Amino acid sequence: QVQLVESGGGLVQAGGSLRLSCTASGRAFNINTMGWYRQAPGKQRELVARITTGGSTTYADSVKGRFTISRDNSKNTAYLQMSGLKPADTAVYYCSADVVDVLTTKYRNYWGQGTQVTVSS
Repeated sequence: QVQLVESGGGLVQAGGSLRLSCTASGRAFNINTMGWYRQAPGKQRELVARITTGGSTTYADSVKGRFTISRDNSKNTAYLQMSGLKPADTAVYYCSADVVDVLTTKYRNYWGQGTQVTVSS
């Protein structure tokens, strides 16, 4: 079993910045792709950004040039640096990780509990 714990959300004014962190913990696992998703009220959950073990990144068009995803494999942690925040970025942000159990070699996708990001105008 793997747990993902997010932190760093909060309230910020438009144009401001926030940095989200997501740390995975558990026993005998390897993490492949990690990603950040968000869900605004009344909307579907959408991909914000994801990063592979090797550092290849993918971004939603709406955040390109403003958000940066990174990871520290030694700490099993992914980060999302958000700059130039807009009210439209207001949502619950969720961390996701594709994990392989070292002992069973089984693949599973895990999600964090979510962290609220609110951008005021």
